[in-house]
Amino acid sequence: MIDPVCGMTVAEGGPHTLVHDGTTYGFCCGGCKTKFAADPAKYLAAQAAKVAMGTPVPAPARKRLPMAMAGGGAMAMAPTTASHEMIGAAIAAAAPAMIDPVCGMTVAPGGPHTLVLDGTTYGFCCAGCKTKFAADPAKYLAAGPSMAAMGAPAPGPARKRLAMAPAEATETAAPATAALAMIDPVCGMTVAPGRPHTLVLDGTTYGFCCAGCKTKFAADPAKYLTAKSVGSGDGVGHGHGNDGAHADAARTEAAEPARSKATRYTCPMDPEVIEDRPGPCRICGMALEPMTPTATADDGGELRDMTRRLIVAAVLTVPLMALAMSDMLPGDPFGAGLSMRARALVELALATPVATWAAWPFYQRAIASIRYRALNMFTLIGLGVFAAFAYSIAAVAIPDAFPDAAKIMGAVPVYFEAAAAIVTLVLVGQVLELRARRRTGDALRALLELAPATARRLDTDGTEREVPLAVIMPGDRLRVRAGDKVPVDGALVLGATAIDEAIVTGEPMPRAKAVGDKVIGGTVNGTGAFVMRAEQVGDDTLVARIVAMVATAQRSRAPIQRAADAAAAWFVPIVIAIALATFAIWLAVGPSPRLAHALVNAVAVLVIACPCALGLATPMSIMVATGRAAQRGVLFRDAAALEALASVTTLIVDKTGTLTEGAPKVVETIADGTSAVHVLTRAAALERSSAHPLARAILAAAPPSSPAATAVTEVAGQGVRGTLDGQAIALGNRAMCTALGATIPATLAARAADVAARGQTAVYVLEDARVLGVIAIADPIKATTPAALAALRADGVRVVMVTGDTRATAMAVGAELGFAPDDIRAEILPDGKAAEVAAARARGPVAMAGDGINDAPALAAADVGIAMGTGTDLAIETAGVTLVRGDLGTLAAARTISRAAGRNIRQNLAFAFVYNAIGVPVAAGALYPFFGILLSPVIAAAAMSLSSVSVITNALRLRHAA
Repeated sequence: MIDPVCGMTVAEGGPHTLVHDGTTYGFCCGGCKTKFAADPAKYLAAQAAKVAMGTPVPAPARKRLPMAMAGGGAMAMAPTTASHEMIGAAIAAAAPAMIDPVCGMTVAPGGPHTLVLDGTTYGFCCAGCKTKFAADPAKYLAAGPSMAAMGAPAPGPARKRLAMAPAEATETAAPATAALAMIDPVCGMTVAPGRPHTLVLDGTTYGFCCAGCKTKFAADPAKYLTAKSVGSGDGVGHGHGNDGAHADAARTEAAEPARSKATRYTCPMDPEVIEDRPGPCRICGMALEPMTPTATADDGGELRDMTRRLIVAAVLTVPLMALAMSDMLPGDPFGAGLSMRARALVELALATPVATWAAWPFYQRAIASIRYRALNMFTLIGLGVFAAFAYSIAAVAIPDAFPDAAKIMGAVPVYFEAAAAIVTLVLVGQVLELRARRRTGDALRALLELAPATARRLDTDGTEREVPLAVIMPGDRLRVRAGDKVPVDGALVLGATAIDEAIVTGEPMPRAKAVGDKVIGGTVNGTGAFVMRAEQVGDDTLVARIVAMVATAQRSRAPIQRAADAAAAWFVPIVIAIALATFAIWLAVGPSPRLAHALVNAVAVLVIACPCALGLATPMSIMVATGRAAQRGVLFRDAAALEALASVTTLIVDKTGTLTEGAPKVVETIADGTSAVHVLTRAAALERSSAHPLARAILAAAPPSSPAATAVTEVAGQGVRGTLDGQAIALGNRAMCTALGATIPATLAARAADVAARGQTAVYVLEDARVLGVIAIADPIKATTPAALAALRADGVRVVMVTGDTRATAMAVGAELGFAPDDIRAEILPDGKAAEVAAARARGPVAMAGDGINDAPALAAADVGIAMGTGTDLAIETAGVTLVRGDLGTLAAARTISRAAGRNIRQNLAFAFVYNAIGVPVAAGALYPFFGILLSPVIAAAAMSLSSVSVITNALRLRHAA
């Protein structure tokens, strides 16, 4: 078949097909299939246009014609329409297919990519091949005879250049193409013979469009031979090798089903719930979130929906509350002149949109909780709102059906304001929650964006082109230029450089890389270009594994919320059971009118038990505590961080940017026979045009008016050379001194050894092959760090330093800060930091403090992550606590606030449950047999409000904590 979108030849039975009006169309990749499905008429109309020009149409369109094949291919056709007759004529005059002279792919005549040269028309699979051919036609036309010598047909147009008559060439080459062309058994694309990716199995040679398909086939041949129904002796393959855009599209498309299949949605509170599509959790009602993070930002659909509902609810609830409470104010300012019934009708008009449209998601979740037998807070919210609203409508519609005991001043009171207020308060909580969860997604997207979107791939023919990162496969060779990000994990195969790996290791000093050394995707290349071999791609890269680790940790449940869920699991069904029992008892033995009494008391139970106070207990404490903490320079993310920080027994800290400043600085300049200023001036002259972190440190320490050197040359693995005032100057390591034949004076060598022993970097400065001095560069310790560590240790916290820096540097810094050798972990990568956190958690609650992207997995894995406000956005987004000034000294205040907030939350929960424990029996009528007292829904609503006021008042006491 021929792809109706791009005109490429496609093997029948390929993976990308679509049935339209009873006809099966084949496509080279998922992209063409999607384009055709979106607008079939567009591409079928293009076929008709080709017919008018005498161009053959794609094979699938022919199948739609009522025709019968006869003899040697003559056709008998039923002339149903004029267009069918034109198509039949075009098929009869069909020209042989062409072969792209660049990549060898079979191309249908009349395709969009053609070029006329010396009177011959050449066809190409894509614009890329056409551009390559136009740049150097002789290079590709020369390949024609050599392909023919191997038994393969030369590209269609090039056949005309062989030593044969044009007619003979056409008649000879076309059958050869049919006999020798292969189909890739993995993706079904046509592959020209002689391409580099082949494999012999049981005596049969199979061709592949690229190394990726070949690897897949070799791993499980039976899977693809069965799927494609490959017969003995049929060489099957596809595509046009690594050079073509369609092969890359096939690579990307091959990964799409797996990605789509892997997209599942889970609940943050109930991770055992896994669904194929987004929606509310069937257990707790919370919105599900994707298990697989993506770089594409969430469109915020649910957040926008809840925000719209909140705005409408608030706009209507404010005047509703004012009207309902107006008679309690002097002069009844909002309801003066309105009768009780008119007032009730206005309240009905204001409350109806709130209690119906705005509350609709809560009704849906309440119904779902009943359907799945997983009662939750939304069960009570839905029942409470519906009961108060329905009762009030009944009071307005049929007031005479209510007993006198249910009336006040001859009128049945309504509770529209209670229903609307409940909905509005719950919507506030939902919007705040969704905003916080969206910020959590921002952290993962920031991680995914570390890797570049494209890579520069070196293809098998030596050409270099920029391709999407999704098509990179293990074994591909990639060029990384100076200043570029490393695209994937792999190893250097050509060149040398220094790579800034701070995002992974946290070490501020770039690491030198030579052939054979490993490189990490997302890190930043220095000034040297190199070629690498891709080894881990996609989900196997270190950055992708970090994303997965952070996502998994963030889906874990907060202990305080699990306790609230456990309480709600008992509280909700008990309240519903009490309301039903109340209705039944009053209906059976209550005074006349029994139905009215039963309804009033059952509604009172549901209204007084509506979980406003229970819902406010944790958020109010968090709100006040976090506000107080912010005044002290500490930002808390959630209740889990508040609870965990109070009980932490071990604090794991990163070195760079947490204990230290996080940027290299010149700490000492040692001169030999000259001044320190002279040494710094010579060093700065060489570093004027460099963006290297060490260069920035030297320039910051040197006089501002330092001159710039000329003829500056970087020497890989050694340093940099140049000329200043006619003298040769250099800056580098010991290898530079050796290369220049310079002898390091004994005094300088000894001082340099001391510098290295302190974990600092020693840089030698040379002039005319003489060592002038040594510059010591280090990451200095923050001035507040020693006192902060002493305070934490006095509070009973064990402090452990975990860093990606070298062991020598870590031990030097640790010794200065009083760390025991057993409390120092050096040369640890991000996954290693997370492992250290996991091991420490076996001994008790653990906090992790860090400032870099490399700390994200450990920050997420700890009971509470602590980020430095002076660090990266990713660390701040991942952590539960942020120290705004980047000072560990504020952590003591944070622990005090954490302890106070924990106590406050437990007190608030107790208030909420005590009010319900007292109010529910009274609302059910427990006092009626003894005192004749009934708790009307009005009193129930007041009690519900009083419980909320008590919770808020208690939470406000946290303003004076710490």
